[in-house]
Amino acid sequence: MTTQTPPVRPVRDDRPITLVDGYVPVIDISGARSGDIDRRLQVARTIAGVCETSGFLAIVGHGVPEDRIRRVYNATREFFALDEAAKTRLLADERDPLMRGFGRKGNLAASNAGADPQALRRLADLSETFTYNRLGEPGAPGVPADAPSVLRLPNKWPDLPGFREAYLDYYAAMEGLAQELMRLFALALDLPETWFDDKIDQHMTNLTANYYPGQENPPAPGQLRKGVHSDWGSLTILYQDGAPGGLQVRDRSGEWVDVPAIAGSFVINIGDLMAIWTNDRWVSTVHRVVNPPREVAHHERYSLPFFLQPNYSAPIECIPTCTSPDNPPRHAPTTSGMYLTGKLSAAYGI
Repeated sequence: MTTQTPPVRPVRDDRPITLVDGYVPVIDISGARSGDIDRRLQVARTIAGVCETSGFLAIVGHGVPEDRIRRVYNATREFFALDEAAKTRLLADERDPLMRGFGRKGNLAASNAGADPQALRRLADLSETFTYNRLGEPGAPGVPADAPSVLRLPNKWPDLPGFREAYLDYYAAMEGLAQELMRLFALALDLPETWFDDKIDQHMTNLTANYYPGQENPPAPGQLRKGVHSDWGSLTILYQDGAPGGLQVRDRSGEWVDVPAIAGSFVINIGDLMAIWTNDRWVSTVHRVVNPPREVAHHERYSLPFFLQPNYSAPIECIPTCTSPDNPPRHAPTTSGMYLTGKLSAAYGI
């Protein structure tokens, strides 16, 4: 696994928050975890500025144990190295809107407004996926009685020693980090720190492992490892390796900017529901995963996004601090479950 670390700019004090400036900055959030309220507010304000511009940042100082990252990464590599028959036995149930298990082919660009889903799905993303969701565990709370029963379909696990444990441990770490980030988001939006807590305490989050195989043959015109899309939930926490053919975000001028792969960091970006919550004060920026240059096209790539999706029935509508008589709500209210299932249906034909 290789990484590319940008040079760190000079800082103005001995406890910098922004370590690397830019469209996708690197932010040290360790000060927010120290118990110092002033530092916590300072980190929150720094994050707010990024969310109003690119909606993308990388974080260090997050406190997630390196061992949990290493174990889930190794388990992911082991799973995707299985033969096709073994993976296909874990193929996601065609009724499952959360697509737990080995994923069906689709194109994330098909979920975009105004897209032709059927045409785009024929030009499938050049990736394989494996997905886990807490709602698939026995007795997991969070699915209302009136919700589709398919949300209760079980997770599918490969018969690999330590795989399930590695995923459950990593998922738990991501839940803790996601709650911390949502509390910082609340502070950044002049809300009580726990404002989002009861909207994510029974979340329906997919942890999806992405495997991007080496490309022996050139892709079809317009075909990407992941098509151009925005994420759908409130925030995404992404672990990525530094292999070629990586993540790019489109800036305000329409140019594509590489998202840095820095050892020990996570990439954070906000999704559509956070944009709706903030009345577009914060931006859900489109991004893609590009194909590697042909001279290094044989390289594989792995990533693990944790797509924090609020509780199924959580109301998603403009929060009080993001509207005024001169700035009325721009989006019709929705719910987390309704929004997610609609997007998955478009992308994967579920």
